[in-house]
Amino acid sequence: MYRSVLQLSNTAQTNSQTSGQASGRAPGQSPAGAGPRRKTVALAAALAVLACTHATAQDGAPAATDDARTAPPAGPGARTEVVTVTATRRREPVRDVPLRVETLSAETLERSGAASLTDYVGSLPGVHVATDGGPGRGQVEIRGVGVGSQNAPTVGIYVDDVAFGSSTSFVGEAVAALDLSLLDLHHVELLRGPQGTLYGAGAMGGLLKYVTNDPDANRFSGKAGVAVRQSRRGALGHTENAVVNVPLSEGVAAMRFAAFNEHDGGYIRSVGRVTGDHVNDGDTRGARLSFLFDPSRDLRVRVTATQQNIERAGTGVMQYDIATGRPRYGDLTHWLYRDEPYTIKTGLLSGDVEYNLGWARLNVIGSAQRFRARTMLDATDIVGSDGLNYGALDNNTRLDKRTAEVRLTSGRGPFEWLVGYYHNKETGLRDQRLYAQLPDGTESDFVRSAQPSRFIENAFYGDLTWNPAPQWSFTVGARAARNRQVYGTLTNGVKDFESGGKDSSKTYLATARYSIDKVSSVYFRAASGYRPGGPNPPALDQNGQVVPGAPLQFEPDKLWSYEVGYKADLLDRRLAIEAALFDIRWDKLQQPIAVGATTLTGNAGKAESKGLEVALRWKVDDHFTLEGNLAYTDAKLTEDAPALGPSGARLPNSARLSSSVTGRYGFDVGGHAAYAGLTLRQVGQRNAGFDAPGTSVPNFRLPGYAMADLQAGIEVDGWQVGAFVRNLADKRAFSSADTALTAFAGPLRVTPTQPRTVGMNLSREF
Repeated sequence: MYRSVLQLSNTAQTNSQTSGQASGRAPGQSPAGAGPRRKTVALAAALAVLACTHATAQDGAPAATDDARTAPPAGPGARTEVVTVTATRRREPVRDVPLRVETLSAETLERSGAASLTDYVGSLPGVHVATDGGPGRGQVEIRGVGVGSQNAPTVGIYVDDVAFGSSTSFVGEAVAALDLSLLDLHHVELLRGPQGTLYGAGAMGGLLKYVTNDPDANRFSGKAGVAVRQSRRGALGHTENAVVNVPLSEGVAAMRFAAFNEHDGGYIRSVGRVTGDHVNDGDTRGARLSFLFDPSRDLRVRVTATQQNIERAGTGVMQYDIATGRPRYGDLTHWLYRDEPYTIKTGLLSGDVEYNLGWARLNVIGSAQRFRARTMLDATDIVGSDGLNYGALDNNTRLDKRTAEVRLTSGRGPFEWLVGYYHNKETGLRDQRLYAQLPDGTESDFVRSAQPSRFIENAFYGDLTWNPAPQWSFTVGARAARNRQVYGTLTNGVKDFESGGKDSSKTYLATARYSIDKVSSVYFRAASGYRPGGPNPPALDQNGQVVPGAPLQFEPDKLWSYEVGYKADLLDRRLAIEAALFDIRWDKLQQPIAVGATTLTGNAGKAESKGLEVALRWKVDDHFTLEGNLAYTDAKLTEDAPALGPSGARLPNSARLSSSVTGRYGFDVGGHAAYAGLTLRQVGQRNAGFDAPGTSVPNFRLPGYAMADLQAGIEVDGWQVGAFVRNLADKRAFSSADTALTAFAGPLRVTPTQPRTVGMNLSREF
């Protein structure tokens, strides 16, 4: 955010001095009679999906028929559930997947009171959500792969089978991770390590997938619920939601509709020219409509439309005094000259046609996405240096994205293969207006800048698996992608420049898995990932002159990850264990660099991240379950990066040690099922930047913290009643910090974790 203000401020100074100067289903045997007619129907449906998106193909999350599911194990009840996932685009038990995959069920998250991406993903050890003051404004970082929120994302975001969000850093708020409501989600899935071969650009650190519920063509059903919650020093918040599933033709077609309204009571107080309590309150509303057409064993079509709007009256940040180590204006208090409201609107239309060809499964997936964001930022600390009273940055972001994918997946056998083609087209615009109050009291535009951009990518990908024996499995995969980008700027209505670029990237995958016995295995995984490069604007000095030698393009940055792991279900499948050692080598880090009075993107330096992850789930008996997770991550630069820091400097937002322990107890109360749970989570100290002089990301040490959450509930005559407390001890901690202004004697803006929050929820299925 502040990087944008600094860029506009520099542009304004240059303009004032040089006015006018330019600057599923696994394939099997088809039933008798399946012939040309069904193939014609499948082809027509596939063409319809592609036509509605005006595109031609993308890698995505699992098909709806292949979503992660939990199946009850055979035998005694005191055993862990068998969880199946489709991280490799094939449905298989998570124990058999040669990488670290975590699934978070929506039901479990709702019981815990989780309401945002920070609540459910940010609490996972080894995962960080770099927030910028509220929901919808954060980026996810996994295993230390990230150097700040100003660059293109390092974690891919998927909704079902569709990649979501911008692939570049040009479109402002569109690089933030999708903060989707939990309503009618089946689960959230997190894949650790690079997923570039199957999932494409941006998934160099990992992948986050939202998997929605399928319509059910066999029965009418629904669910309705309400919830209330209140944070310490906050106002009352509430949520209302409903889901209805309607068969349109029994066993053949169905419709599913879900809608919700959520009010967040806020908890930040404002002093200064703008005063008030709960200035970060606001509303989130959304709906999802899905249609399923499943006429035979061979053909399946699903179309889904999702809309979500986030509106906040202000940001959840406060200024912090580095010298005193205390909040500058008091706990949970923000000094404001101008309000900082923001709105984020996301829309997604997707279609998936699946057809069993007999020798392979064909998937044709298309999507149309629409992203709109408007944010207001108090820029007084910038324009005040020019003798003005106060100012604000009005930032409007638009992104329209079309994706499509054609994928063929073989059946099971000694040799299994998958091939696909992906096409992505993005059109973006970032329109920024920096205005201020002049000494005579009038307001005037200080500078206005528009940055249009386009991104087009085409890719081919595939993998081949060889199963030479029941105990052994080997996989190799590759992806070849080529993209074109165009980026330009207009300042105060005058076109400064437009530049384009092309680059190509290749990513690779190799895995080996050995089954020790029927319940345990070891694996090795080597995989690569990348982010696209792109054009830079001309670098100008303070006099508006072009700086010679400045980079006109920045290259893709790439990494290789090497991982060995162990997975097992022990003690008669009452104890599930996952452990992994990883070593990540990152080259040509993309980073902001200051050249003259302009901030560009450059490539410099190398980094590595090494660590250990352990996850345990112990079903002690029929009532008590204990879970534990631990992550040790040592992420640092291994080569001097002039705009960041020296070799050996830790990468931002990466705690060396983070962990969590959860205990859940199920019991009966008067014949009614009840539960109670306690979660303890710990995050070690992190750096928000680097300590090196002249760094583009100044440092602030985010203290480590530990928190506790409680939950309890009961089901009575079909009604589910639950209560929760998050941050039980009201521990004050910081999820992230914006240090951009500290180099100019400006304030440090930190995003505090949510204070103690108490809530209740009531729901009923029918």
